[in-house]
Amino acid sequence: MDVVLPCLDEAGALPWVLARIPRGWRALVVDNGSTDGSPALARRLGAEVVSESRRGFGAACHAGLLAAEADVVCFCDCDASLDPGLLVPFVAEVADGTADLVLGRRRPEARGAFPAHARAGNWALARMLRRRTGLRLHDLGPLRAARREDLLALALTDRRSGYPLQMVVRAADAGWRVREHDVPYRPRTGRSKVTGTWRGTWHAVRDMRGVLSEPPPHAGTRERGPVL
Repeated sequence: MDVVLPCLDEAGALPWVLARIPRGWRALVVDNGSTDGSPALARRLGAEVVSESRRGFGAACHAGLLAAEADVVCFCDCDASLDPGLLVPFVAEVADGTADLVLGRRRPEARGAFPAHARAGNWALARMLRRRTGLRLHDLGPLRAARREDLLALALTDRRSGYPLQMVVRAADAGWRVREHDVPYRPRTGRSKVTGTWRGTWHAVRDMRGVLSEPPPHAGTRERGPVL
């Protein structure tokens, strides 16, 4: 399996994250303009490094998806807030055909792991997502797994904060079976680049509202079964 790890100045977290990549899996650290030595450190720790000069969470994630070669591709934040080892059962569900996209619902382990402004933004987006697609999800977290070719077929275009949401919206529109499982969420190492402040959170929400305004596809979209 390939695990895409978008990275912007995460030298403090990389040792913890990369030590928890399951044996036999490949870590794809996508450097998005780090100045703290993250790329060199990731290489020393055994990861493959992909460079993406265009800034943006979505740009980094998509560069990793394009560089991936495994049938099933996973995504995980690179800030030590989530253990990539938690992806093992996600991959199993995708591989055995139980689900097409598996997401992790973040459950904070400690105070400060999931700040109030981030929870509020997430709650608002989950409600908007439900109205747009009917999916009854609680979180739009970064821990997820799906088949590479299917993800590429979604033709994702957002390269900013809306990328994770666009993936879910287009998956729902295509009739994917989407599942969500609780995962422990730790306080991140270092400063958040997106949701560390109210301002950053609502900028992300603004980006994602644009994704939710996309019209549903025309009739005839390939259906793959019920959305869970």
